Amino acid sequence: MAKGPGLYSDIGKKARDLLYKDYHSDQKFTVTTVTSNGVAITTTGTNKGDVFLADVSTKLINKNVTTEIKVDTSSKVHTTVTVDEPAPGLKTIASFILPDQKAAKLELQYLHEYAGLSSSIGLMASPIVNFSGVIGTNLAALGADVAFDTAVGDFTKVNAGLSFTNSDLVAALTLNNKGDSLTASYYHTVNPLTSTAVGGELTHSFSSNENVLTIGTSHAVDPLTTIKARVNNLGKVNALIQHEWRPKSLFTLTGEVDTKAIEKSAKIGLAVALKP
Repeated sequence: MAKGPGLYSDIGKKARDLLYKDYHSDQKFTVTTVTSNGVAITTTGTNKGDVFLADVSTKLINKNVTTEIKVDTSSKVHTTVTVDEPAPGLKTIASFILPDQKAAKLELQYLHEYAGLSSSIGLMASPIVNFSGVIGTNLAALGADVAFDTAVGDFTKVNAGLSFTNSDLVAALTLNNKGDSLTASYYHTVNPLTSTAVGGELTHSFSSNENVLTIGTSHAVDPLTTIKARVNNLGKVNALIQHEWRPKSLFTLTGEVDTKAIEKSAKIGLAVALKP
């Protein structure tokens, strides 16, 4: 297990990744090449119904500084500069989007044996300030995540969470949407040799008095092939198969069926990622 409680975004992440990661209903193709001087160039194309989106990104790592530049089909240029450990445990991230100058942001992350802190501020006249903090250990952690909009003088986000971890089980409880929704999740490793795991998530909305329950599982058929499945109480059933057909290159096929509208066609997603 990792040392320290991690960041607030790590609370419940194991269950979220099991239940939602790699599931999609689009067609996505990604190709990555690396130049002789170490610059990684990634081209991505995504078909979302009648809309086709594409972008080209470059990534350069120079010692502890990582620079990423991405240009998308809407002619926006996304730039992120990450400095890893300018001081022990510290990471700085500067990001901005051209021509949208209001999207510029500076973020600081700090990881300690008993704490994890993250703070970001928009680089504009009346920015949104985000702060999250976690205290505890790699076994138990308690944290909060807030955002304050200085333009209106009000909190736009107030969340809190706690997590418990042992060698094969991770449980988390989070209070979100300014106290309007409560989410409980768990992740359990059934067999580490076959990467077999089960997980679940229950979300209750106090304002609507509605509950959404999602359960899922994953299993490695062999060292290169993983299958996953999930179902929720709304009648949605999802499944995927992911195969690493060459090192770092993945083929992922997903499907979704709405059992409460079985007359509708199933949603099929396909993702191919090619890396050197």
